[in-house]
Amino acid sequence: MGERHVLYFTAAGHSLYRASRSGLTLEGSFAADESGVEAFQQFLRGRRGALFSVLADLAGEDFHEDQIPFLRGADREAIVQRRLAQRYRDTRLAAALSLGQIAAGTRRNERLLLASFTNTQQIAPWLDALDAAGARLAGVYSVPLLAPAFAARLGVKSGRVFVISPNRAGLRQCFVEDGRLRFARLERTSDMAPQALAMFVRSETQRLAQYLATLRVLPRDGAPVQVLVVAPPGAKAAFEQELVSDARLIFRTVDAAEAARAVGLRSPPEEAMAEALYAHLAVRKPPREQFASRADRRRYFIWQLQRGMIAAGALGFLACAVIAGSRWLEVTDLRERAAAQAAQSRSAAAQYQQITATFPVTHTSTENLRVAVLEFQRIAARAALPEAGLGHVSRALQDFPQMELEALTWSVGAPTSPGARAPAAPPPGGAKPAAQGAASVLIEVSGRVHATQRDDYRGITAQVQRFAQALGTAGFQVVGTRLPFDITSEGTLTGDIGGGDTGEAPRFSVTVARALP
Repeated sequence: MGERHVLYFTAAGHSLYRASRSGLTLEGSFAADESGVEAFQQFLRGRRGALFSVLADLAGEDFHEDQIPFLRGADREAIVQRRLAQRYRDTRLAAALSLGQIAAGTRRNERLLLASFTNTQQIAPWLDALDAAGARLAGVYSVPLLAPAFAARLGVKSGRVFVISPNRAGLRQCFVEDGRLRFARLERTSDMAPQALAMFVRSETQRLAQYLATLRVLPRDGAPVQVLVVAPPGAKAAFEQELVSDARLIFRTVDAAEAARAVGLRSPPEEAMAEALYAHLAVRKPPREQFASRADRRRYFIWQLQRGMIAAGALGFLACAVIAGSRWLEVTDLRERAAAQAAQSRSAAAQYQQITATFPVTHTSTENLRVAVLEFQRIAARAALPEAGLGHVSRALQDFPQMELEALTWSVGAPTSPGARAPAAPPPGGAKPAAQGAASVLIEVSGRVHATQRDDYRGITAQVQRFAQALGTAGFQVVGTRLPFDITSEGTLTGDIGGGDTGEAPRFSVTVARALP
């Protein structure tokens, strides 16, 4: 970045400071005439691209309050330029400061403070010299424009306040209201003792308050106005003794060293007065409003665009670097995981070789053995076990205590057409019936029925049928039933109900099947 300089411009002479992050260094002084301009041009040789700010501290500064319709964008800019042209003959160094909005009947207006110098020709040759040397003009500021920022650094950000500072150009008085400049004046002073300067500050502040009250800028019966006074080094005690607060003004004296710390100026130039504080703010905390035109600041705008493009490119490069770093970490992690997997694979292969080395010698290949083992595991997984079927029969017998189990046959095979004398009950819940000829689990239950009345043929038959229906649940299907006797109309009454008086209970047989998965 190029060097930053501040040209402190007064009616008596000009001082040039080189600005650093926390200090100012006096580089030269120039007379306020043509010889000073020539000396300044000599100084600018070889400094093409340097950054310059002009800080004017002149008595001939005009302030005028005006109102315009509340607008935005190009329309507002056109009206502001028209008002400046109506107010000032030379608008090269003119500014419009917004004072906020007000309601005017049914529409809103914006209050403006038009500001300029009564004699702009004394500044123009110095701006032309900067332009001819190829320097970048950041802006032309005045001490009053920096007064709101200075008051905020001293802790006053709202309300009405007078900012008083003895500068090299004279006693600068600025009136700030709610962080906006309202009025300023410069009163020339000669070399005074601290006590005399303090008395002069008090009298001039009272005169300024009366003047603003006459203009109705200050209310006559309003609250007291705070006054911030920057005392020269070593003169704070004399100032506090003379500047006694009253019902109209509340004085607060700030030592020059304390004010320098508040604005961040750690290394003020020697023999400089309060103007060094404003010069530092013009570099580090410049206000948005300033007096230079766009043509005078053209190189500065281009430099800002270049810096913006470089910053955007740097941010883009940084983003790409962050993304590339994250991708590199992912690749590194994947490589480590791949190496770990490869190591595990080699370890598993070595263990496999050790295990297969202990196998007996066979006349077939290892692949055939692997296929055979897998097929055996698949067959074993589909093999039927009798536990589930036997448990199902046990649960059914618990609900029919009159049934005495004589024989239970569990087998796997294809169900055949039942030669039962009674129709098989359908499985509840929509269970899939065992297909004819398909592999199924077959359970044949044989037993006797202990009935109280053995001549109750229909009751005994109904009990056997209910027992068969209980067996035909949980995925099982009744495929065959042999009742104690036949009670249908197609045949003769036959059956084993204990002929004669043998005392034997009637026998039955029920066969259920469930398809294998």
